[in-house]
Amino acid sequence: MVKQTAGHDQLGNFAEKFAQLNDDVLFGEVWSREDKLSLRDRSLVTICVFMGKGLVDSSLKYHIMNAKKNGITLSEMTEIVTHAAFYAGWPNAWAVFHIVKEVYQEEIEKNNTDMGNTHGGGFGVGEPNPYGKYFTGQSYLNLLSKVEDINFSLFNVTFEPSCRNNWHIHHSTKGGGQILIVVDGEGWYQEEGKEARSLKVGDVVTIPANVKHWHGAKANSWFSHLAIEVPGEDTQTQWCEPVSDEEYDQLGE
Repeated sequence: MVKQTAGHDQLGNFAEKFAQLNDDVLFGEVWSREDKLSLRDRSLVTICVFMGKGLVDSSLKYHIMNAKKNGITLSEMTEIVTHAAFYAGWPNAWAVFHIVKEVYQEEIEKNNTDMGNTHGGGFGVGEPNPYGKYFTGQSYLNLLSKVEDINFSLFNVTFEPSCRNNWHIHHSTKGGGQILIVVDGEGWYQEEGKEARSLKVGDVVTIPANVKHWHGAKANSWFSHLAIEVPGEDTQTQWCEPVSDEEYDQLGE
């Protein structure tokens, strides 16, 4: 392990003992115990602790950069933050993802280029949607996480401009429904009998169970959202009629 000098470099004689403990003890003795726990795993643990405490400043950015050097890939980092979100809090995860995108920007751009596009909000567009028959236009699906025991899944769904899914209902006798988090582009969400809601990056939509609705891209924009299936009892999705061109065109841009 490379000797750490950040404490002495940044604090010098101002806090000499703290700098010495930081560089010589924390990094010199604790982090160097690679025979007990690898640098890669120490980075993973450290990031989760920082995230849990809500410490999402420059020190966390340093540890994410360090994790990258220690071999944690972009896909692994994404999975780590997604997993930790359920223990550390969703807002903390969002803050961490912003740092991850900055640190792994080169890899994200390469992944997007390899897929022939720059869409997906950093999560990747995935594959052509296997539920495409319930969509008007082309969409893509990328499974990010799935927990069978509690019937939980997290997807990134990407819509080409003007693409939208059919009216549909997430049925459940208890709990259930869906949460959408917009990560790229602009789109629409509409519940039956209500005005359509315009969506942009950062917007969150909580869809109650047993409510008929649809969502999709605006006419002039790609659109990606995370889709979180809320666990419930007797859950199933009922696909209904498509959103007609007449209905959609009335929404404008």
